[in-house]
Amino acid sequence: MTEAPGGQAGADGSVIHDIGYQTYDGPRLESRSVGWSLFLTGLQHAYGFGRSGKAKALPLSMLALSMVPAVIIVAIMVVAGFGGNFVDYSTYSGSTFVLIVVFTAGQAPVLFTRDQRSGSIVLYLARPLSATAFALVRWASLSVAIFVFTVAPALLLYAGALAAEAEVGQQTVDLLQATAGLAVLAAVLGTVSALVSAFTLRRGLAVGAIIVALLVSNGFVSAVKAIADSQGNDSLGQWVGLFSPFTLVDGLNAGVLDGTGFYPLGPDTPLMTAVYAAAVLLVLGVGLWLLIRRYHQQGTR
Repeated sequence: MTEAPGGQAGADGSVIHDIGYQTYDGPRLESRSVGWSLFLTGLQHAYGFGRSGKAKALPLSMLALSMVPAVIIVAIMVVAGFGGNFVDYSTYSGSTFVLIVVFTAGQAPVLFTRDQRSGSIVLYLARPLSATAFALVRWASLSVAIFVFTVAPALLLYAGALAAEAEVGQQTVDLLQATAGLAVLAAVLGTVSALVSAFTLRRGLAVGAIIVALLVSNGFVSAVKAIADSQGNDSLGQWVGLFSPFTLVDGLNAGVLDGTGFYPLGPDTPLMTAVYAAAVLLVLGVGLWLLIRRYHQQGTR
């Protein structure tokens, strides 16, 4: 071994040797580039890309299953020539909400639990990317992954409607309205599942907790809504809809975005619609604040 160029011998005679590693003389990227790279990596990992074949099984199988009803509907439209009059992009996610829950519960811990459990989170936060930026980038990766999962069937339905010679303008407007609602749903689900995963170091516990938080709450709220609807108690049905991400966003979609509600007894007054909108903003604001605070705590350890 030879002494590195310009190397200085220490007081005890130790030196740094050149053992053949190539030095890096390229550009040093800023935090924005680091964040973008981390976002893309997280989005890929949410679908198992860049990981083992086993890691791809759950997300891709759930995505394929969520597309099956859309494929059947498109086949009926094209073969029977029904056009796109009976296609409702806004309510499709309600019929596949179980698959959405399984996908979200399975992939949120991938982005938020592994780093903390392995201790690599300390190395991430030692880089120029701040704890706040790291938390938001991870959340963005998960939310976009959920959005892709929910919007893919809608795009397939849209393509099928156009192939069946449906009216392009109306179908496009309906799709855009539904897409806005799906984006809000993805953000809310991403916030809830990210928050649960960030505070749970074991992946199995995180998966179970997310399923309970999303699936059980939606089942309870749906049951209460059905009872309230049968009893003519519209007020109860509207207020209880605030306690499940799916019914919350569904009500907002029906009230603000002028979409069709999948669940009964959505907001029917401007005041109640404002309550639903405020609830969505509260979930996003408080959830992200707690998530960022969690990562700040991890960075100081």
